[in-house]
Amino acid sequence: MSASQKIHFEISERKILLRVMDVVFPVLTLALIGHYTHFDYFRVSQTSFYWTIVLALYIVFFGTIFEMYNLQTASNRFQISKSIILTTSVTVLFYLLTPFYTPVLPSNRLQIILFFFSILISLFVWRYFYIVFLASNRFMKKVLFVGSSKDVDSLVTELAKFNPHYKVVGYIAVDENPNATDVERITAEELDEFIRLQYVSEIVVANIKNKLTSVDLYNKLLRLLENGIVIRKYNQVYEHSTYRLPIHFEDRELYKFFPFSRSNQNKLYMYYTRFFDLVFSVVGLLGFFLIAPLLWIINLFANKGSFFYTQERVGKNGIPFTIYKMRTMVQNAEQNGAVFATTNDSRITPFGKFLRKTRLDELPQFINVLKGEMAIIGPRPERPVFVDQIAASIPLYQTRHVIKPGLTGWAQVNYPYGSNLEDSLMKLRYDLYYIKHRSLFLDVNIVVKTLSTVLFFRGQ
Repeated sequence: MSASQKIHFEISERKILLRVMDVVFPVLTLALIGHYTHFDYFRVSQTSFYWTIVLALYIVFFGTIFEMYNLQTASNRFQISKSIILTTSVTVLFYLLTPFYTPVLPSNRLQIILFFFSILISLFVWRYFYIVFLASNRFMKKVLFVGSSKDVDSLVTELAKFNPHYKVVGYIAVDENPNATDVERITAEELDEFIRLQYVSEIVVANIKNKLTSVDLYNKLLRLLENGIVIRKYNQVYEHSTYRLPIHFEDRELYKFFPFSRSNQNKLYMYYTRFFDLVFSVVGLLGFFLIAPLLWIINLFANKGSFFYTQERVGKNGIPFTIYKMRTMVQNAEQNGAVFATTNDSRITPFGKFLRKTRLDELPQFINVLKGEMAIIGPRPERPVFVDQIAASIPLYQTRHVIKPGLTGWAQVNYPYGSNLEDSLMKLRYDLYYIKHRSLFLDVNIVVKTLSTVLFFRGQ
């Protein structure tokens, strides 16, 4: 087996690699320039080690905001170029503006330019090296599926959207009369030889409703497991690759997705989140009060009518509460009854569209957070009429009410605005993933992604 066929990075390993090398390349470049030239603004030494730490934190933090660690972005030359320029520019700006933790500004301003281009060029070199070599087909993980021929093509397509380096090279059908598929079908008798020739490193058992009736197949899989071949359920692979739970319209068995995060019962975590909510809601309301007069004046001319808007939403444990928002639609937008808002909804005013894109319309909800009806992070609260409609088609929908609704959430930063049941199901998959894996790290991730959403005007 050749080395190139053995090598494969998991999604988490790729992201760690990107973060580590995003720091190593610029720091190494700056160290080399400082050693061989008269560049003395930034030096790597024992006495100034914190300069390096601050630079590393800035690169990783702003890189996250500008999607440097989104694997789809990282594999696209145009998108990663844009992200590198934005990350470098903001990193250098903040680095220059924090002199207490960074070097004193040099008298020779050309050193600042050299500092900027050293980081920019080193990131370009590393990221293009990643695209050409580490993101190439030579580093794909080859996988074999075991499942129904009716589902295999759709399951493979779904995984490929999120991990293009996860290649399904064949499958074993468990149904009696297999359908024709795009994926090569093999028999149980061919299994050992196929794995040896194709260098398969993982077998994924898809959602099989009936037990494996073939004792021979079961024994072969067990023997392969003993020989070091990884065997996983499709649900595990899907969750790990997409960061959402693989639920469907007809699913009713909540136990399949337990255990939910222990953080939901962790008192320390609960105290932290409430403290976090109080601090951010006070700061958010102070910021809102500062810009509210200007927004109110603009509203008088560009969005004639009331400034604020209230609506009943469903909160934790299904208890309804009144949510506060800035009005973004025309007056009496629902005189014919409640309907889902859609992309480019004609009821949204031009000024309302700006408020939604920048998420400014949601600032009054800090009042709900302060009152304890909402949290900063959690599933977005929905209206009772829509909850009833969605729950009638998606039985597990009510599960999202086990925690407080949030100002922002995992579904909001990963999926666009929902306007139908399919969108509601997809957002529920993200919401339940958050509830299952709720943690301080995931909360920080959501906050950073929310900043990215605001900066790139991706609000709806």
